[in-house]
Amino acid sequence: MIIVTGAAGFIGSGLISRLNQDGFKSIIAVDDFSKIEKAENLEGKTIQEKVERTELFNWLDNNNRDVEFIFHIGARTDTTEFDREIFEELNVRYSKQIWEKCIAYQIPLVYASSAATYGLGEHGYDDNESTLSQLKPLNPYGDSKNEFDIWALQQEKKPFFWAGLKFFNVYGPNEYHKGRMASVVMHAFNQINKTEKMKLFRSHNPDFKDGEQMRDFIYVKDLIDVCIFFMHHRKNSGIYNLGSGRARTFKDLVTSTFNAMGKTPDISYIDTPEDIRDKYQYFTQANMSKLRSIGFTRAFTSLEDGIDDYVKNYLATGAYL
Repeated sequence: MIIVTGAAGFIGSGLISRLNQDGFKSIIAVDDFSKIEKAENLEGKTIQEKVERTELFNWLDNNNRDVEFIFHIGARTDTTEFDREIFEELNVRYSKQIWEKCIAYQIPLVYASSAATYGLGEHGYDDNESTLSQLKPLNPYGDSKNEFDIWALQQEKKPFFWAGLKFFNVYGPNEYHKGRMASVVMHAFNQINKTEKMKLFRSHNPDFKDGEQMRDFIYVKDLIDVCIFFMHHRKNSGIYNLGSGRARTFKDLVTSTFNAMGKTPDISYIDTPEDIRDKYQYFTQANMSKLRSIGFTRAFTSLEDGIDDYVKNYLATGAYL
């Protein structure tokens, strides 16, 4: 059996789809299943059992002998939420309990960290474990992810294999439910459909022109490929970046979305909301050499190809991964 937390969410549900494709049918899906807006993400997928998030640890105590691997993808990911106790409960304490169960029951673990840990990138975007304590995340979400990464490295007892993956800007199928937190690709698709135009945030940094703020965008299918790689690899434990390794502008992203929709780009700019303006990342780019050094050789999907697939095969039809 393979456990996937955050199973009904964007990345978790896509991971289950891939596991099914690879012949893994004994999936234990863990989530808060009261959120019905995510239910369609699991439609048509082969799942052995659904376990409520709050019941996981009791379930593990009774069923651990049959568990082969845990993907801990579930987390509170809202970067606009500033109640630190929510993140402490869901992202830190819950993750510590999973870690401890993996030690007790000898279960390998992959968990989701985040590029939000890098803050403004003052120390670069290298997944160097010795510099984690120097990082300055811009919000409680990033703080919670960095806090757990640091805690994990400090532990004398660790799962026999574990990997924390710092997800950069992920886009792709199964994010229909995410609202404000959905990728810019999905927001662009919806806005272009309604207005034939797209509005991007104006730059408030003199080093970047409007629309030329840069992020490392990674297609969710590539991210899932890396998760599957680690499930089979099961060595070289540690914390790894998970981006494409190439920063691209928001203008590039939106232009690609227009092109995938067969429409002429029409982009204008609005002020970045004040509540996030001083916490806005103008550049992120994952150094991917660490992952490459342990044997992951597959090329990452270009931004243009990823958006073309996402728009034409999912957003345009309402399909799910």
